[in-house]
Amino acid sequence: MVIQGANPFPKESADLYRRKRWWLDIPLGEMLDRTCDLYPYKEALVSGEVRLTFQQLQERTDRAALAFLEIGIQKLDRVLLQIPNWVEFVYAYYGLHKMGAIPVMCIPRFSQREIEHFCEITEAKAWMVPLQFEKIDYHSMIESIQSKESLLKHIIIIDPASDRDRKPLPKGTLSFHDLLGKVDLKRYPKDYLQTHRPNPDEICHLMPTGGTTGLPKLVPRAHNDFFCNFDYRGKVWERSPRDITLIATPVTHNMAIEVSLNPAFLTGGKVVLISSTRPKEILEAIEKEKVTTMILAVAQVQQIVEFPGLDQYDISSLDVIGTGGSHMPSEVIRKVYDKLKCKFYNVYGSSEGPCTQTRYDDPEEIVFHTVGQPICPYDEYRVIDANGNELPRGEEGELVVRGPTIFRGYYKSEAENKKAFTPDGFYRTGDLAKFDPEGRLMLTGRKKDIIIRGGENISAKEVEDLIVGHPKVEQVAVVGMPDPILGERVCAFIKPKQAGAISFEEIIAHLKESKTSVLYFPERIEVIQEMPLTNVGKVDKKRLREDIKEKLKKEGKV
Repeated sequence: MVIQGANPFPKESADLYRRKRWWLDIPLGEMLDRTCDLYPYKEALVSGEVRLTFQQLQERTDRAALAFLEIGIQKLDRVLLQIPNWVEFVYAYYGLHKMGAIPVMCIPRFSQREIEHFCEITEAKAWMVPLQFEKIDYHSMIESIQSKESLLKHIIIIDPASDRDRKPLPKGTLSFHDLLGKVDLKRYPKDYLQTHRPNPDEICHLMPTGGTTGLPKLVPRAHNDFFCNFDYRGKVWERSPRDITLIATPVTHNMAIEVSLNPAFLTGGKVVLISSTRPKEILEAIEKEKVTTMILAVAQVQQIVEFPGLDQYDISSLDVIGTGGSHMPSEVIRKVYDKLKCKFYNVYGSSEGPCTQTRYDDPEEIVFHTVGQPICPYDEYRVIDANGNELPRGEEGELVVRGPTIFRGYYKSEAENKKAFTPDGFYRTGDLAKFDPEGRLMLTGRKKDIIIRGGENISAKEVEDLIVGHPKVEQVAVVGMPDPILGERVCAFIKPKQAGAISFEEIIAHLKESKTSVLYFPERIEVIQEMPLTNVGKVDKKRLREDIKEKLKKEGKV
């Protein structure tokens, strides 16, 4: 059964993917159970003081599934998961899969506006949320959501078991901890949850995109296409039961779910879950748990390789790390090799399904300058021109994709879907790219991340790549600023390694030394202490464009 608003795969495509065994018809809850049956006494999950074997994890996720059923959550009901990197997320995520409901992934920083939007568009029956996470207090948001008319029947409070002094719950809410404790497993036949097994063609979760304008869109992923996604990710990452995977990015974001959590549990590896994104806590976790692999945001890796006390930590267990979400400068990759002494994966991907990655034994030059090959060899990748014609290798155009791991359309977004796909069903990524002679993907920018100065197209990414090589620059974001004569000029927002310790003249001198065309010289720099970020941790260029526009207005230049 397909829920209204989610586009199914064409029957001929689905039949082909099954016939070729690219789709294995294994729902995510069943995937976890198979691993739990294979490695019952092996440690599976570590988070704070909680340490669980696969057998214990199976019991906790079964208990969660039954708890949802006992309060009236039914198959295909949508449940908002706004849970930090705590073990309760794992219980809830796989518990919902085991009884056929659909998680809606919500990062902790989502505000009331986003939650109200998701409640309305998904017709959610429940919302799972803590009372407090770091500096975020959810009390007022909970009260406000309760006052709104919606189909929401339950607000389930995540009160971690490690919190010995749990605060009183807001009126009309439920405790997830208490719900789990009330389940009597002896009341149910051993195979009871099999009667609620979801159809693998049904939606396994709804994932918000990291859009920078308006409210986030929702990406529906079915069990079959998402399983295919992380199955091949595990293969090209070369995962094994010996891996110890650290998750230090939001677990409700695709980077954690697709690259780390599901591949680790598919292959029988251990997951170490921490709620901090800071370099100190990441390094402490690597040392304590002997972490072998992880994927982090680019900014996190930059902070780690520059961390003053890096040499005080034993991180010799690290075998390979990767980054995703934004461009990784080759200078930082070099520091990974030199300082962390491990392999590096250059990763490209999105919630919609397209994913590429360099390989373990790729030469450094390939890792520095490409994002590798598609993780699933059966997905079709093309680079097309403005008229939709496929371009040969070496020529730049828009990257479009389709195949067994690629979604079929945004949830309840008919108008958006007409723009998001080509007439023959390829998803338009919006990324500008080209293939090298061997077919590896090279990202050259965003289709909309182009500055048009006097009719010349300037890739913001290219300018960023040039500036970030300056030894005083920690992070840079380049945007177009309005100009009455040329249309746009280049403005570079720079976060220096030392506050205020960089000048416009130094940047220009650096670019001149690099023999760079004057076309790529910024006409203005803005030194800032922190880069504004979107809800998923990417640089918020919309805010930067608005910022420079306002400054130009005050200066009377536009």
